[in-house]
Amino acid sequence: MTTLTLGKKIPDIKADSTAGAWRLKDVAGSTVVLYFYPKDDTSGCTKEGEAFRDLYAKFKKAGVLIFGVSPDSLASHEKFRAKYDFPFDLIADTEKAVCEHFDVWKEKSMYGRKYMGVERSTFLIDAKGVLQAEWRKVKVPGHAEEVLSAALALVSKA
Repeated sequence: MTTLTLGKKIPDIKADSTAGAWRLKDVAGSTVVLYFYPKDDTSGCTKEGEAFRDLYAKFKKAGVLIFGVSPDSLASHEKFRAKYDFPFDLIADTEKAVCEHFDVWKEKSMYGRKYMGVERSTFLIDAKGVLQAEWRKVKVPGHAEEVLSAALALVSKA
């Protein structure tokens, strides 16, 4: 597993997305938000996606790209994206390689039962591929607004 450090370049990653094959190096030159969520079409994940969707125009105007990442299949992502009209692509990390790369594949517990799953997290990567901010153990309310604020501040410094 790679250890990511704020202020350091992120090694290239690749995965399948709702737009086809996706690589981090292919979006070089753009500021990128990668938000990791546990499961398509669940209440918290839907609310988080809707929050990013509702602010999408502001991210786009600033030149910031958004990608949602979860271990769900491409077919599941396609349905989820269409159902909620997400204007950004979703990355299907079925092998959990991207999740492990960002250290968000964690042991979780619900009602005393332990299991492995995605820890809701978001990463802000600048146009040079450098990790500029990270949010871990995200609570959905207000999160997309906080990420937008950080992204706008980053873009205005560039």
